[in-house]
Amino acid sequence: MVALDGCRTLGEFLDVIDRAARCRGASGPGGAGGWVLARGARPESWPEHRWPTRTELERVCPDLPLAIWCFDHHALCANARALALAGVTRETPDPGGGVVERDRDGEPTGVMLEGATRLVWSRVPEPTRAERKEHVRLALEDLASKGFVEAHDMLSHDWLGPVLAELRHEAGADGLPCSVWLYPLVEDLERAVAGRGAWESAEVRLAGGKVFTDGTINSRTAWMLEPFADPIPSHPRGTPLMSVEQITGAIRACTKHGLHLAAHAIGDGAVRACLEAAETVKSEGAEEQRGKGTEGGGARSGEPLTLRIEHAELIDEADVPRFAELGVVASVQPCHLLADIEALRRLLPHRLGRVLPLRELAAAGCVPGELMWFGSDTPIVRPDAEDSIQAAVHRRRVGMGASEAIGLEQGIGEEEAWGAFAR
Repeated sequence: MVALDGCRTLGEFLDVIDRAARCRGASGPGGAGGWVLARGARPESWPEHRWPTRTELERVCPDLPLAIWCFDHHALCANARALALAGVTRETPDPGGGVVERDRDGEPTGVMLEGATRLVWSRVPEPTRAERKEHVRLALEDLASKGFVEAHDMLSHDWLGPVLAELRHEAGADGLPCSVWLYPLVEDLERAVAGRGAWESAEVRLAGGKVFTDGTINSRTAWMLEPFADPIPSHPRGTPLMSVEQITGAIRACTKHGLHLAAHAIGDGAVRACLEAAETVKSEGAEEQRGKGTEGGGARSGEPLTLRIEHAELIDEADVPRFAELGVVASVQPCHLLADIEALRRLLPHRLGRVLPLRELAAAGCVPGELMWFGSDTPIVRPDAEDSIQAAVHRRRVGMGASEAIGLEQGIGEEEAWGAFAR
């Protein structure tokens, strides 16, 4: 896939797509059935603060289908050829949990949000098994070269466990470069549980299920308690993807198998919904214990993990103590703050004090390495632990002054930050 990480303006982005389309067109269909595929676009960081129009995409890629992922993988931009292959027209309704962006005349702009991305991406040919195996091998080697010893795959497909088992067998006594925890979508969990015996080992384990409760800040689909400063008109507080009741059901589906739930929740509204669900499940457990004549109570050290909230980029002040009270892990990636500074200032200027409140979480009992975990979130951002240390401690990019920091009062010490990487 064409890398767009280095594009600083819409013009640079279009130049890269133009070169990629010309190269693919000159070399014939090639991989991916002749599609031009790209990743890493950051429209919110460009001066224009927008995706290209259909006309602009037609100018640089008129003949081949084009699909461009936003860096956060919650928005996708497609050209007219790709939309035609996907059957997306002005009559196409928004799918559940998704938005087809439209212009003033009702025509699709090519920008697809959340669940709508699948309308286009489902038309892209899948990699072969050999290609997938090589992707996984290279990814593990890359992570290990950067000091990571454990990888948590947050969207595990059926093929991943068997591929990892095959790589482990081929590695012999050396084993895999990293141990791996797998998290299939909750709707796929029963199938994963049934098949885990064929591939699970000390290095590869089925750890839990995964759900997405909201979108992202850059796509303006994170589920917020207060409206974005510049929202999607039809979704001023983002896009809730699950109800509290659905999240509660997902936790139950995991705990039934002795597993935990990893819930993607970026906005403070989504975080609160996850905590509400955790509280419901914990209350059910306390009632069950009382029914057995044993003592209930709050979270205790050594209790099994029920829920980890992934990202938790904004947390309302009232919800901070609930993590430790409920034994919920704040599984955060501070590195996102470095890349999101412009988007945070533009879209959430009134909520900057609630961005990654690490100091408050630690003070409320989320001990780094116990109930506060740091991770890389690759390939959304680069897998460099130093980025998260910089963000957690200094709350700004290298070279920026303290006045440019986001929530400087929420910074933690360097020793604490490294401790959050040592689960």
